[in-house]
Amino acid sequence: MDQDTIARLGDELYNALRAQTTLAPLTEREPGITIEDAYHISLRMVNARVERDGERIVGKKIGVTSKPVQEMLGVFQPDFGFLTDAMEYPDGADIPVAGNLIQPRAEGEIAFRLRGDLAGPGVTEQDVLDATATIVPCFEIVDSRIHDWKIKIQDTVADNASCGVYVLGRHEVDPRDFDLPNLKMRIYKNGEFHSEGLGSAVQGNPLTAVAWLANTLGEFGIPFKAGEVILSGSLAPLIPVVAGDEMSLEIEGVGGCSCRFA
Repeated sequence: MDQDTIARLGDELYNALRAQTTLAPLTEREPGITIEDAYHISLRMVNARVERDGERIVGKKIGVTSKPVQEMLGVFQPDFGFLTDAMEYPDGADIPVAGNLIQPRAEGEIAFRLRGDLAGPGVTEQDVLDATATIVPCFEIVDSRIHDWKIKIQDTVADNASCGVYVLGRHEVDPRDFDLPNLKMRIYKNGEFHSEGLGSAVQGNPLTAVAWLANTLGEFGIPFKAGEVILSGSLAPLIPVVAGDEMSLEIEGVGGCSCRFA
């Protein structure tokens, strides 16, 4: 794909984000688009947020890691994107929908806060564990600038992995104290139990998912940096949310987090 097309599509996605509108799938309009093309489109979009809006890159995310999410979206390999400071909300926050989100869905995740740099290729699960300071209960609120979530892998990668916003819990714990694949998360919507999942839902182990992300971004020369937050993927199916909904989750032995949609 030529640079003019990459720039045009990246600008379309940025403008859709700011106007709170959706676009026809890129894969319908550009059937030859590759994942590498999509990655460069996402960089154009994210760089616009940094250069025009003053946002800072504070982490990375992997998505579409679990079978329930893959089956829901019809996307059967992980996506990857960047987190900015404008995406983060505190535990218990009121998150506005109007003017902020288009078609949001909530994911319960385990977030990693890094104490050391990591650069792929060749990153292992042990490398991830060694570089991690803490893990944190997290809601990621994914959103799509692609109409009606009609996405293929290239669409979601181009759209910065369908990033919306995220919420980090108050409690941070040492991952070395826990069996990460067997951590159980329970998710509640409007005070009622909704779903649950284990850490093993994300590629068998959240450490495996984060290592995959480090190695995938390493192919593009993008490292993980100390202090960054890495979102490791949803442990349960995505949950559509609208203004008025309240979401909460609890990870056994770790803690929880919550948010409301205004």
